[in-house]
Amino acid sequence: MTEAISRYTGGCLCGAVRYEAEGEPLAAGYCCCADCRKASGSGFIPFMGFASDAVRFSGETLQFRSPSFRGSEAVRNRCAICGSLVFGGILGVDASHTIYAGSLDEPDAFKPAMAIFTRDRPDWVILPEGLQAFDTMPE
Repeated sequence: MTEAISRYTGGCLCGAVRYEAEGEPLAAGYCCCADCRKASGSGFIPFMGFASDAVRFSGETLQFRSPSFRGSEAVRNRCAICGSLVFGGILGVDASHTIYAGSLDEPDAFKPAMAIFTRDRPDWVILPEGLQAFDTMPE
C-alpha cells in the first residue's frame, strides 16, 4: 500500500510562480477539451483540483479568460515571466483551483482517476486504462 501524499508543491519553469497544496485533491485526471489542448500545446492537460483554502500561490501571473463549457469563464494562470501554465481559477474569488500536474515538483504524485471531454480526445492520445471517462464535464 502506498502512503497518501498530503502536501503538493510546484511552480513554473523559471520558479517565479510557486504553490503549495495541502490534503488530497478533490479530483485528478486528464482534460482533453479543445481549449486545454490548445492552452497546453498537447493532447490534454493533466489536472488536480483543490479547495481554494487548501492551496497557496505566490508570484505574478498573467490570466487568460475564455468561455467554459458551462457558460462561465475558464481562467488559466501563466507565469508573467516564463509563460508556463500553472493553475486555473481566480484567487480570492473561486471556491477551488485547478493545478496543472505538469507543474508539480514531484510529478509521480499525480494519480489520475478520470478523463474528461473524451469526446474531443485526438486518436493519438492514449490514456491510461482504468480511468473513469466522461464525454464532457461530470456533474
